[in-house]
Amino acid sequence: MGRKSFFKLILFLMISVIFGECNSQESSKDDYSAERENMVRTQIKSRGVKDKKVLDAMRQVERHMFVLPEYIDKAYGDFPLPIGEGQTISQPYIVAFMTEILEPDSTMKVLEIGTGSGYQAAVLAKICDSVYTVEIFETLGTKAKNLLKVLGYNNVKVKIGDGFEGWEKYSPFDAVIVTCSPTQIPQALVNQLAEGGKMIIPVGESYAQELVLLTKENGKLKQKDVLSVRFVPMIDDKGEKY
Repeated sequence: MGRKSFFKLILFLMISVIFGECNSQESSKDDYSAERENMVRTQIKSRGVKDKKVLDAMRQVERHMFVLPEYIDKAYGDFPLPIGEGQTISQPYIVAFMTEILEPDSTMKVLEIGTGSGYQAAVLAKICDSVYTVEIFETLGTKAKNLLKVLGYNNVKVKIGDGFEGWEKYSPFDAVIVTCSPTQIPQALVNQLAEGGKMIIPVGESYAQELVLLTKENGKLKQKDVLSVRFVPMIDDKGEKY
């Protein structure tokens, strides 16, 4: 075989490998796209979530990217999954439900308490102008920050810190979403909620709480219990529950 023929063969093999990988990735992407569509149809729309912006975000965000490798095949199931540090990624319906109840739009600045793997922040980022999210566990927060950056969620800022204190620097927020449960509503989060803003937060003892919707009107809070839930507890930097 001549030198020119050899290099042509190498080039052909390289193109074949790249083309094959692209097809494999596209097929995988299509498979997950079908799983997301099924998730939205059977778990979310069927339970009453109607906001098109929320449904589209749930279709678009690649949930399998936000779970541990050993749980990828369960990423689109109707249940929470462990993500490390004793924390979980919420089941898809709860993510959609909590997002919809805030009535999000493209002008909103949102505070999230409990970044976890970054999935809820990614869903919000698809809809809202900007998302500020706080995580108490440095390992989780750093991992989520890096993943969100790689996936192109440039309108999300991640802070390692105590969620009970919120993120005053960027307040007020049009909406606040809390994905861990204190036994009482943190006053700092109330103070950082804008006039007319909404907060959705699980409140109660460990793993048995009520999801509460708060609306700030004329400086006062209107409170409504909306759903019985089970979230991991909100903790401080010493691991003590709030």
